[in-house]
Amino acid sequence: MTRVGLGGLDYSNGHLDGPNLVVSGDNLPVLRAIPDETISLVYIDPPFNTGRRQTRQTLHTTADPDGDRRGFKGASYRTVAGRLSAYDDSFGDYWAFLEPRLVEARRLLAAHGTLYLHLDYREVHYAKVLLDSLFGRECFLNEIIWAYDYGARARRRWPTKHDNILVYVKDPRRYHFDNAAVDREPYMAPGLVTAEKAERGKLPTDVWWHTIVSPTGREKTGYPTQKPEGVLRRIVQASSREGDWVLDFFAGSGTTGAVASKLGRRFILVDNNPEALAVMRRRLASVTTPVSFVDAPDEEIEALGA
Repeated sequence: MTRVGLGGLDYSNGHLDGPNLVVSGDNLPVLRAIPDETISLVYIDPPFNTGRRQTRQTLHTTADPDGDRRGFKGASYRTVAGRLSAYDDSFGDYWAFLEPRLVEARRLLAAHGTLYLHLDYREVHYAKVLLDSLFGRECFLNEIIWAYDYGARARRRWPTKHDNILVYVKDPRRYHFDNAAVDREPYMAPGLVTAEKAERGKLPTDVWWHTIVSPTGREKTGYPTQKPEGVLRRIVQASSREGDWVLDFFAGSGTTGAVASKLGRRFILVDNNPEALAVMRRRLASVTTPVSFVDAPDEEIEALGA
């Protein structure tokens, strides 16, 4: 029997099918509408609970003889303020908000599925305890450290230059992980290995050195929490196969969907920030497979396959 649900998704014979989805609204009823064990990879980058409102304003320059900036060969440019993006990153009870969403994430992961939870030092220790309880300690796979060289300055402590990504699997005997599919990276000391190995590069470890999205790069969308495609590419390559469903229910700028599409995966993205939805519409306009933009249900709807 085939049943049609959220955004035209249909569920038959234990398989989920339909267009890529971008859903606007509260993610909890959306999660509860997705059938059990149909998602291969969940990546989420929830707000880090910094206690403040996060903003980012884009800037661009235009040639102007009376401008406020000097460029190549003394040319003058005028700085123009662009779009202001913002989101709320303050929660009275962060874990009361996040826990039911993690419960749903575990339910909808396939037996071979994997969760990547992207946080920072403020909450990652609490997350580890909670996920050990929800998944079981035997399902903990890795803590990935994403290290970068931009941002935080500090004089009275070590500057914070990394994020933490906790990796849990649904079933430690059946999970999918293909490190051979992951792009290799240069050796830090190529002179210590053979020329052949240096040319091929090495497989990444659990410490990932990768720059943030360049403020002047082509990848930049202007969204405050945008993550680089290189980080998501590594995750999607290792923990999913072509045709698999990838879910990000704090989708932000849509990096997960952009990467999933390029790698031949299908995706469901959810966010309730109008600015995030606008960014995703622009960013995913060039995706070659169909993408449906839909509103989340005002009330919880029955899950397909229930």
